[in-house]
Amino acid sequence: MIEERVLNYLNDTLSVPCRMEMPNKVSGRFVVIEKTGSYQQNKITQATFAIQSYADTLHKAALLNEEVKAAMESMIERDDISKIQLNSDYNYTDTAMKYYRYQAVFIVTYY
Repeated sequence: MIEERVLNYLNDTLSVPCRMEMPNKVSGRFVVIEKTGSYQQNKITQATFAIQSYADTLHKAALLNEEVKAAMESMIERDDISKIQLNSDYNYTDTAMKYYRYQAVFIVTYY
């Protein structure tokens, strides 16, 4: 499952914990990944991921977002990944939780 591959890779690569859902108690810096869609044609599969970087300051969230982008870019070195494309990244502060967040959206082509 591609979600597990991305989750495990980011947990091994990033300096912060990476999860697939929000923790019960929000504190410090962490990353949440979410697969938002997928597409398959001619046995080639693409998945779109929203990777959210949380921190207690906007600056820390932006720095963590840069770390996430570098880690995702290096994921291309895996044999089962054929392309990593950054679709966009932006400030996505969570106003309901009042916690700073950046979001990077990637398209991952894999087999």
